[in-house]
Amino acid sequence: MFWRIVIFLLACLPLASRAQYNIDKLLLNGQVALHYEDYVLSMQYFNQVIALKPYLYEPWHYRAVAKFYLDDYTGAEADISKAIELNPYISQFFDLRAIARIRQERYEGAINDYNRAIALSPMEQNYWFNRAFCLMNQEKYDAALLQTDTIIHKWSKTAKAYSLKAEILLHKKDTVNAAKSLDQSLEIDPYDANSWTTRSYISLARRQWKDADKELSKAIHLRPDAYNNYINRALARLNFNNLRGAMADYDVALDLNPNNFLGHYNRGLMRMQLGDDNRAIEDFDYVIKMEPTNVMAIFNRALLLEKTGDLRGAIRDFTSVIDKFPNFWTGLSYRARCYRRLGMTAKAEFDEFKIFKAQMQKHVGVQQRWTKNKLKEMRKRSEVDPEKYNQIVVADENVVEHEYNSEYRGQVQNRKVASTLMPMYEISYLPYRNGINSFQGFSKVVDTFNSQNHPGHLLYVTCNPGQLNEQQSKMYFNVIDSLTAAIQSHTVLKETAPLLIQRAVAYTVTQNYDAAINDLTTYLNIDSTNALAYWQMAVCEYMLNDYKVSQGTLSQLKTAKTLDDISHAIQYDDHNAYLYYNRGNFYASRDEHQKAIDDYSKAIDLDRSLAEAFFNRGLIKIKMGDKAEGIVDLSKAGELGIYDAYSVIKKTQTTK
Repeated sequence: MFWRIVIFLLACLPLASRAQYNIDKLLLNGQVALHYEDYVLSMQYFNQVIALKPYLYEPWHYRAVAKFYLDDYTGAEADISKAIELNPYISQFFDLRAIARIRQERYEGAINDYNRAIALSPMEQNYWFNRAFCLMNQEKYDAALLQTDTIIHKWSKTAKAYSLKAEILLHKKDTVNAAKSLDQSLEIDPYDANSWTTRSYISLARRQWKDADKELSKAIHLRPDAYNNYINRALARLNFNNLRGAMADYDVALDLNPNNFLGHYNRGLMRMQLGDDNRAIEDFDYVIKMEPTNVMAIFNRALLLEKTGDLRGAIRDFTSVIDKFPNFWTGLSYRARCYRRLGMTAKAEFDEFKIFKAQMQKHVGVQQRWTKNKLKEMRKRSEVDPEKYNQIVVADENVVEHEYNSEYRGQVQNRKVASTLMPMYEISYLPYRNGINSFQGFSKVVDTFNSQNHPGHLLYVTCNPGQLNEQQSKMYFNVIDSLTAAIQSHTVLKETAPLLIQRAVAYTVTQNYDAAINDLTTYLNIDSTNALAYWQMAVCEYMLNDYKVSQGTLSQLKTAKTLDDISHAIQYDDHNAYLYYNRGNFYASRDEHQKAIDDYSKAIDLDRSLAEAFFNRGLIKIKMGDKAEGIVDLSKAGELGIYDAYSVIKKTQTTK
């Protein structure tokens, strides 16, 4: 009996090992998908692990991260809470839950999480800073100041500690001590954008417009993506008559944040003052779409509609305002004028009689007229007074746009290596989707495979295929299962060759690169001269290597194998532009810039419509210092449909 039990246990060991291997593979696949920001797909993998082993904390953590980046902060909080329940000794878990709670403006819970995170990792500066931010957001200014003093005591040479202290002091209206803290911050680090932004708020409050302009310009140079800085610099520029600069700032702010209320409202006022009526109407339309009851915007749109000849539209808007403010005599006067122009004399006289009656009773003062100085007058956003319809709007309180210091604050894919380059071309079930609707990549080897094998799903040449939704993820998992069943039904290995290619592509679509590489390796043992297999193998290896770089586990042998496979693909299909383009990407990722340019140039020689090759070659040329030639390439890429090229050109031209 004893030996029977031993034999049984030994027989079970391979099964247990395989089960553990499957769990590890699912986790790895989910992490790779997470790395490439395919959050829905990554959750499919983590769901499978949780279903099999709900007592493991890793899948709960990773699924929480995926939900966080999908802006599902409630779901992220629930998942990371489960991970904490299973393992309450990892400080990063409390950090993630705190950030999720901050996004929900639940600062008390975030503070509790940072208390626990600090207990586990007391020397992690970010936790102390974020706790101080939360206290400030709760308006517990004294407690927040004590926190910043503790941070300064622990890390006296950290500029952002003084900057944060200055911001808290500004909330307490203590501008003198706030200025002193900012001086200390900028003495330690003159390149801290938040310090310059906070200093500009002091200048704005003191109406020192030119000082505010200089300070905000420095903040923008250091952090060009903070749209509020452009809004505030526009305000400063308006007040010393730099209208062109103010308009440019509103344009940039709205490029960065198209839904910004202040940007649209104030740009609308400026366009109105400059006579650009139709585009001013567009801005006020946007404001009213965001805030349908905003009477100030409605009244300004009414004035513009009257000027552009839409009298009935103007009457509709004037009436909306008058219904809420029956004694708004300016509105009645303008509506009466519209009625007269339409020949509706009785209604015009009725409005004019109301105004006359009010004037007789001396209940109305002199109406202010539009002047150039009027443009410099300001009102708070929360202030609703129809008589101030033509005043620039400012925020009720200026707030520094903080990036909470956490590994979860930005996107997962904040990779520095070639992160701005267009990705490799690959074989996929997903068609090309780079914004050129009429374009579809063509390769002779792919077309031959489709015509000879008639796969259930056609193979396409694609670049940057995009994220899968839940329905697509399930569909491609089913494709893998059906192909696996078909492969297992064959007894002759050679007969499985086309199915192996198809399954490898399905694995690539679901970002299971290891499994795709295994299938392609098996295929190449059958046919060692197939360019398509080498092509897809190199792409999968490159993607997997990129993930391993982020984990610090990449070996030189792996990168050499990728280059070898791309070169083999070129050897067997030397007129394929996509292969030279891919090898250019490989060299670019290793900072071998001249080799990358040579390969991009070869790809362009073979296919003059390959937009991605122009785009990437342009970026590399700019990186090497050849701005003029780089811009020429980017211009061509934009012409061919990669519209991001134009924003890169603009940024390059404005950077000295």
